Amino acid sequence: MAKQEMRAVYAQALIELAEKDKNVVILEADLMNASGTRPFKNKFPERTFDMGVAEANMVGVAAGLSTGGKIPFATSFGCFATRRTFDQFFLSGNYARQNVKLVGTDPGISAAFNGGTHMPFEDAGIVRIIPGVVVFEPSDGVSLKELLLRSYEHKGCTYMRLHRKPVEDIYQAGEKFELGKGKVLKDGKDITIIATGAIMVPNAMKAAELLAGEGVSAAVIDMHTIKPIDSELIIKYAKRTGAILTAENHQVINGLGSAVAEVLGENLPTPMKRVGICDEFGEVGTQDELMVRFKLTAEDVAAAAKQLLKNKVIVDH
Repeated sequence: MAKQEMRAVYAQALIELAEKDKNVVILEADLMNASGTRPFKNKFPERTFDMGVAEANMVGVAAGLSTGGKIPFATSFGCFATRRTFDQFFLSGNYARQNVKLVGTDPGISAAFNGGTHMPFEDAGIVRIIPGVVVFEPSDGVSLKELLLRSYEHKGCTYMRLHRKPVEDIYQAGEKFELGKGKVLKDGKDITIIATGAIMVPNAMKAAELLAGEGVSAAVIDMHTIKPIDSELIIKYAKRTGAILTAENHQVINGLGSAVAEVLGENLPTPMKRVGICDEFGEVGTQDELMVRFKLTAEDVAAAAKQLLKNKVIVDH
């Protein structure tokens, strides 16, 4: 499969949208090179706004542009795009029913050498609590381009976790996506692994291969949209496999694992386990080192699955 730099896909997708719609604009917090959006500025300088290192103001301006009919995509590192802008995104964006597309780059351990202060393990959880907002995380270049288009089409505020670095495509070009609807990557009968993002979806697929070598049939779901989450698909696979494992590059608190647990707790109590960051701050390191440090590797996912299966209670659903 092709390997694409996610931020380059992001910039090109925005350019294509802007070529068709004069209302598409971008806002940056002095991170245009990091976000990869300089090609957009070169083509549409009059639709590019560098707001400096002032993310709260950036989101406020984005909301103002939205009131005038513009469709603003506002980008910064995920830690700053959420922690620094919560009040503005909550009130000026969502409460005011505006159409702001907020993008947080370098989610979780992908922040790597930027370290703990810049490592957003909590960004999706911060935003997920806002009424009506859509929260999603693409897993490759194909899903990024398609989900960005769905975000553009959606009338309301969205938050996207954007992995900037190159990743191998999981999907074939032309694959269709819908916000709020997960994608089944592999079927299975013993356990379901529900993962999200460019790090954990591939790791979930590798974990399924490891498990298959030990006679365990694992289904894998790419739950790209964390809110609204695909409750129907979660319940379907809880009934089918009787065990649910979530995997995310985020705190297990108020992220994908919490969202899945909420669905199961209210609809179909099912044995489950969460792989993710367990109430810790980030650290400095390479992405591979941090994957091992925080137990996010394919081997960690497979080990968690086997532990869950040992404790699996057979329930007649």
